[in-house]
Amino acid sequence: MSEQEEAPYKQPPHLFDDTQKIIAELESRLNAPLLCYWNSHRGGICPNDVLALYEILEHLQDVDTAYLFIKSDGGYGKESLRMVNLIRGHCRRLISLVPLECASAATMMALGTDEIHMGPMAYLSSVDTSLTHDLSPLDRDNDRVSVSLDELNRVVNLWRKNTEDAGSNPYKSLFEYVHPLVIGAVDRAESLSIMLCEELLSYHIDDKERVRRIAETLNAKYPSHNYPILINEAQRIGLNVVRMNKEINDLLLRLNALYSEMGQRAVTDFDDTHSHSNEILNILEARDIQVFYQNDKDWFYRTEERRWLTLNDNSNWHVTEIKNGDKQQSILHFA
Repeated sequence: MSEQEEAPYKQPPHLFDDTQKIIAELESRLNAPLLCYWNSHRGGICPNDVLALYEILEHLQDVDTAYLFIKSDGGYGKESLRMVNLIRGHCRRLISLVPLECASAATMMALGTDEIHMGPMAYLSSVDTSLTHDLSPLDRDNDRVSVSLDELNRVVNLWRKNTEDAGSNPYKSLFEYVHPLVIGAVDRAESLSIMLCEELLSYHIDDKERVRRIAETLNAKYPSHNYPILINEAQRIGLNVVRMNKEINDLLLRLNALYSEMGQRAVTDFDDTHSHSNEILNILEARDIQVFYQNDKDWFYRTEERRWLTLNDNSNWHVTEIKNGDKQQSILHFA
């Protein structure tokens, strides 16, 4: 057996019992059920999250009020809409709890809740759209990069501002670096982003003018996608934001610490070109059930192409749940 085959893979801990204790205490203080949605910095909101959430909601009875803990850097906005729609089918009133980052598509998720409770370290962000297209430019690692419409518009505006020839066409030079189909796709995605924000806000705001104003502000006002929108500014935008109770915030930070321990970097390096990843990226949880996505794949660095390739990918969604008083573990298979 080779040295690579003998080497043990790093495994992150599964802390179901510990997280369930904190969720039980939070529900006791909130007097309502709690749903948890958490990403590591290498995870993100994705289509399979919707299926995982459906599995979670099978354990939740219809209630008047439910709480949603969100910690995420973002992902796909369309899936945020689908997840909010799923949750609101089980409750009349939905309140989001944001102790830390709730950025991009995660901000969209929060927009679909009646109230946003933010802790002292919490922030939302703009939702201006960027996408990675099959024709996007390549970075130094030979990977496709995301392209933002706001960035493209700023390049064009700078060109026009600093070029004496008013009749010159900036796109002629821009097309040498960004394919015209990419620019068209990003422009279309921008329209989609505004539409998603409006649809999410309309779950609890009847004033169409207010909905439109909030959506356009979040999509176009901010010069940086990562600009942190703190509680005072979120209130000025028109969002229904309140300061989170300190005891609730402290419990959520403890829960986040456990999720962070589960989502720790779990990569086993064999040499310069071979490694194996076992990281947990996405975690969804409610009382008596936890669903998480875990990488389980080999990585190979192809030097001539300057990029990493995946091999032997056995990554899966894992479920831990309490059934008839017993803890059971299984794998969810999503097509």
